[in-house]
Amino acid sequence: MNHVVVMTLTGAFGLMAMFMVDLADLFFLSLLNQTEVTAAIGYAGTIVFTNLSVSIGIGIAAAALVATNLGAGKSERAREFATSSLLFALILSAIITIGIAAGSGWLLWLLGAQGEAKRLAQAFIWTLTPGYILLTGAVCCSFILRGLGDPRRAMYITLSAAVITALVDPLFIFGFGWGIQGAAAANVLGYSVSFAIGIHGVARVHRFINPLRLSGLKRDFAAIWAIALPAMLTQLATPFANAYITHEVAPFGDEAVAASAIIGRLVPVAFGIIFALSGSVGPIIGQNFGARKFDRVTQTLKDGLLFSAVYTLLTSSILFLFRHEIAEAFRASGRTVDIVVFFCTFIAISWAFAGAQFVSNAAFNNLGRANLSTMFNWGKSTIGTIPFAMVGASYAGPEGILAGTAIGSIIFGVASVYAAFRIVGRLAHQTSQGSKGSAT
Repeated sequence: MNHVVVMTLTGAFGLMAMFMVDLADLFFLSLLNQTEVTAAIGYAGTIVFTNLSVSIGIGIAAAALVATNLGAGKSERAREFATSSLLFALILSAIITIGIAAGSGWLLWLLGAQGEAKRLAQAFIWTLTPGYILLTGAVCCSFILRGLGDPRRAMYITLSAAVITALVDPLFIFGFGWGIQGAAAANVLGYSVSFAIGIHGVARVHRFINPLRLSGLKRDFAAIWAIALPAMLTQLATPFANAYITHEVAPFGDEAVAASAIIGRLVPVAFGIIFALSGSVGPIIGQNFGARKFDRVTQTLKDGLLFSAVYTLLTSSILFLFRHEIAEAFRASGRTVDIVVFFCTFIAISWAFAGAQFVSNAAFNNLGRANLSTMFNWGKSTIGTIPFAMVGASYAGPEGILAGTAIGSIIFGVASVYAAFRIVGRLAHQTSQGSKGSAT
């Protein structure tokens, strides 16, 4: 439990710092008292989150390969995988950057954005896209450091982006009068500093990066892709679900979309520790799996689930106590207030089950069953989201959408935990039988 707590808290501080940037953007922009601006952040954030999801997916692969090879005593192979993973992350992010910049108008139209909210959202995206590559590189370096067992330095990578962005946000938004584009420019500056710190930590401090060569990526691509593809698909399930929910909320007006934007920024900050569980628990499971210590793998699963449940209970209680103050902090009015208060009162507690699924995903990704992460995440984002959101919207509007998706999250959270323990038990049994056979 000590290892789980240390890795998770250091990971969470860095991850929450990254999401605090989005929350700070929303807070400063809300001071402009324009519902269209808040709604624009909601639309743009759904698209922007796609690049972050891909970054995290590649990072998961990097951490898993580094941790597993280190656990098996293959340090040079671990270094090669770290190098190839970083190169792959930079190349793929460059492709995504071009695609999002070129297709942002069409993507916003699909989400239901119209008028001034759409124009502002597109301006935000065009300004921010140059920073995508830097963010992806920084995130990959952070996961490599976690695989190396250096969570403190990994935390500095994302923490630095938050500090820089928070400092220059007011200057760019109000001082220079850049408005929503000022928030995007501040993010790009923060990503630049974050990437520089990440490269320094991996390449200079740990000396764990070889020269970036396509030949090395070609050699390691199959192993990286085997984990990265399902991990990326797993991570992309979340922005897909968010996009669908935004599409479902859009007909209820800008006030409803503004509420969705506030909740979308509040959740990662309030439950950042839960988000960090997958990336933090994964290397612990990976190293113990590499050493064939299945009793520790099982204990890590149990500790991760307990940690998630206790943290969610405490956090959801705080959100309930300050539900009205939270809405007021973002200058919310009308239906926006009603929806935000409803979330803090009834829905926040359901994140215990989302946390359970994050822990299960960590097990799947590091035990050679990454395809199950994809299956469960996409199952939750489709079967566990679309029909529940549609029914909820028809009966209770935006509040019904929140309640419906929470029910889907509970169902898939329970199912994923059951599958994780079954897999660990099966692998332990197979290893035990193999050892007995060798002894015989």
